[in-house]
Amino acid sequence: MSVKVPASRTHVGKYELGRTLGEGSFAKVKFAKNVETGDCVAIKIVDRDQVLRHKMVEQIKREISTMKLIKHPNVIKIIEVMASKTKIYIILEFVDGGELFDKIAKHGRLREDEARRYFQQLINAVDYCHSRGVYHRDLKPENLLLDSYGVLKISDFGLSAFSQQEDGLLHTACGTPNYVAPEVLNDKGYDGRTSDVWSCGVILFVLMAGFLPFDESNLMALYRKICRADFSCPSWFSAGARKLIKRILDPNPLTRITISEMLEDEWFKKGFKPPHFDKEEDVNLDDVDAIFNNSKEHLVTERKEKPVSMNAFELISRTKSFSLENLFEKQKGLVKRETRFTSQCPANEIMSKIEEAARPLGFNVRKGNYKIKLQGDKTGRKGQLSVATEVFEVAPSLHMVEVRKTGGDTLEFHKFYKKFSSGLKDVVWQAEENTEELRA
Repeated sequence: MSVKVPASRTHVGKYELGRTLGEGSFAKVKFAKNVETGDCVAIKIVDRDQVLRHKMVEQIKREISTMKLIKHPNVIKIIEVMASKTKIYIILEFVDGGELFDKIAKHGRLREDEARRYFQQLINAVDYCHSRGVYHRDLKPENLLLDSYGVLKISDFGLSAFSQQEDGLLHTACGTPNYVAPEVLNDKGYDGRTSDVWSCGVILFVLMAGFLPFDESNLMALYRKICRADFSCPSWFSAGARKLIKRILDPNPLTRITISEMLEDEWFKKGFKPPHFDKEEDVNLDDVDAIFNNSKEHLVTERKEKPVSMNAFELISRTKSFSLENLFEKQKGLVKRETRFTSQCPANEIMSKIEEAARPLGFNVRKGNYKIKLQGDKTGRKGQLSVATEVFEVAPSLHMVEVRKTGGDTLEFHKFYKKFSSGLKDVVWQAEENTEELRA
């Protein structure tokens, strides 16, 4: 039996685009392969018009320049930058181990020695960034990726800043509320080094505890807890870990532990391995400005080819998440931010059921070409929750449905998915056997 995959194969320059890895308001990240070398990469695709309309040119330039300047084994490497008339393409190192957030969501808290190893890598990378005058300002487990060897990589420098203004301070409040330092919330200017250190402390706590030190549904109550450093360490934290975390989560940035002091801490130093650097190369920032020029020599074009045909068994064997087991997590019952299920119902019926399941949950629905975008009408901890679904035909009587979070908070997506999936029981193939596995 031969099966047509609905998505067209697209080429950008020497890269063949594949599946979507992530999606945000202004950008989409796709898996891609260099057809000349066979190397796998990730391509961040930014809509040029959106960038110009929202006056984000300097932010995009800053993100690209930052990633080019930071050559560290624990920071995602930028390979090159290209542009077409409508899009900007940032070619990045592909990291295939997923996000550190997923590891915690799936398996719960980490062992202390494992948490320390990731924390050491994080501090190494942050220290290097600071030495280059770069402050990340949005450090959180979702921005920490793992490669296949378990090596941590910092990503998403979209909110990063270069060296401070004349008064030595940064003045833009940004970042994710639960990880933001008290001085950032006070809106009186802050030192990017000490605010990044605070965020690293919250991350260490999350790795070892499996939950946040500061977490309130009410934003003002959350801010009050953060400003007072109102938290307590779980009983399983060792004395050394407790002492270090309390020195990091010091609400006074002037007395908060510095990275140089942290590097001398006994708990931190245990099993420490300094980073191994590749041979340093010269950094060229010429293409950062060039991508916003309309010069033909810097433009690439997208080329679309006909859909690929493949045997159905090849499709199933190549798509690990095609298994129904991935619709519901077995260990902790947590839905991933991207999941798939199969259905034997007609595509139009699946589309109707998705709409019927989403509207009572307070979602606006936009349909087109067997794709549905769901937009929540309530503002959560990270803005409005948005979800993308797409129906693929695997065979005349079998469809695969992809559901992925494109915006908002992941934990809120978990809660949404529990309710949403219960409304799809009639269309999900054999799902009734697995629904009891799902817990919030």
